[in-house]
Amino acid sequence: MSQSLDRALTLLSALADGPRTLDQLAAAADVHKTTVLRLMRTLETHRFVQRDDLRHYRLGTALFDLANRSLDSRDVRRSAEPALRELNELTGHTVHLASYEGGEVVYIDKYESRHQVRMYSRIGKRAALHCTAVAKVLVSAFDEPRRREIAESIEYVRLTENTITTAEAYLAELAAVAERGYALDNSEHEDFIHCVAAPVRGQRGEVLAAVSVSVPKILLDYAGLLALVPDLLRTAEKASLACGWSDVTDR
Repeated sequence: MSQSLDRALTLLSALADGPRTLDQLAAAADVHKTTVLRLMRTLETHRFVQRDDLRHYRLGTALFDLANRSLDSRDVRRSAEPALRELNELTGHTVHLASYEGGEVVYIDKYESRHQVRMYSRIGKRAALHCTAVAKVLVSAFDEPRRREIAESIEYVRLTENTITTAEAYLAELAAVAERGYALDNSEHEDFIHCVAAPVRGQRGEVLAAVSVSVPKILLDYAGLLALVPDLLRTAEKASLACGWSDVTDR
């Protein structure tokens, strides 16, 4: 990677956290302010950054346009939208769509809860592999050697009392998910949120993505979460059909 490109990407990453001054950007990229100013002028010309005021820069509209165009080009996101929107309207709870990309699980779509109590998440955010329902669904779709490879690469950070903390426990959970056809996050990632997820399949039966419903425990207890499973599975089935899967009844 060229030095200028590397520095420009570092500056964009710094601006993702909010507006920054030239001094702050120079410190982030570890270069002189004149170098930052030259790079920022180029980025500003292409609308990747813009002036927030006389002293601050922020991310520009071109970056968001690229992100939206990239997301819209994903067939699974576009095809699954009607089914996911219907699930969101039916339950009133937060609905996510996530995919496995380059060793990470990333949220690629979200439908907000209609309740006042909401969860913090966003499109583009990574989901922890060992303690989120969407990640369990996506990793469980791999064959056993690939599952084990992933399981042994994870740093099992304990986030709640229910978080899985060993590779063997994780592998056992993945086997259970593959067997029953859906995954649970029993307050494993956040102690006040629980979640259930199911796979969205493509034409060959491959798992393209995972759809989930996330609910604050204050709104719905564990039994109530499990009661959402039939609606979730119907949604996953509709989304799979929309993505070209024609063998739903033969699972």
